[in-house]
Amino acid sequence: MLSGPRGAVLERLQHSAQPVAIAALAEEMGVHPNTVREHLEALVARGLVVRERAAATGRGRPAWRYAAADDRSEPDPRVRDYAGLAAALAGHLARTSPNPAGDGLAAGWAWGRSLVTDRPPHPGPTPRHKVVALLDELGFAPEADDAATTVALRRCPLLDAAREHPQVVCQVHLGIVRGALEHHGGDPEPTDLLPFAEPGACRLHLDTIRVRREPRG
Repeated sequence: MLSGPRGAVLERLQHSAQPVAIAALAEEMGVHPNTVREHLEALVARGLVVRERAAATGRGRPAWRYAAADDRSEPDPRVRDYAGLAAALAGHLARTSPNPAGDGLAAGWAWGRSLVTDRPPHPGPTPRHKVVALLDELGFAPEADDAATTVALRRCPLLDAAREHPQVVCQVHLGIVRGALEHHGGDPEPTDLLPFAEPGACRLHLDTIRVRREPRG
């Protein structure tokens, strides 16, 4: 996963309407340009950032400008078509439900099972890896550790609705994970989703018990 400073650079680019030069980004963040350059080149290598030459304004080669890359995968059509309905549902539950988070979780659980029912299984050696493959297909741009225990979700197909009603939408997403994990034979209970836990990403734990037991280095 991305380090905190590198994720902060990516987040600045994601919120910028125009490509940004190294000098401007360094001044905005209050760090040395060489530090920003190092982070940007690493992000370019991972496909998270793209660069282009600025328009020539005089002698010398124009500077590079950087922008966050577009989504690396096209969301599943069912997710794209569901986005408007999900936003309306989230608003409705937030206003009327005595337990909007619980209702969102239940709706997502049923949806997660439907996404993997009667379909070829997703690739992966474990149920966790199969769920990560599903999330990639749905457009979340997941980055998982080798055991698929901890996953950074770098895209959100329902980002606007998630920011407005995180207690509902994020629980829907957790429900999707649990429903799919259960279908693949995994244990859905030791899972957790931390919305916007790091710059530019939410953090998904597919095995919280294992995460807690890992020794701290």
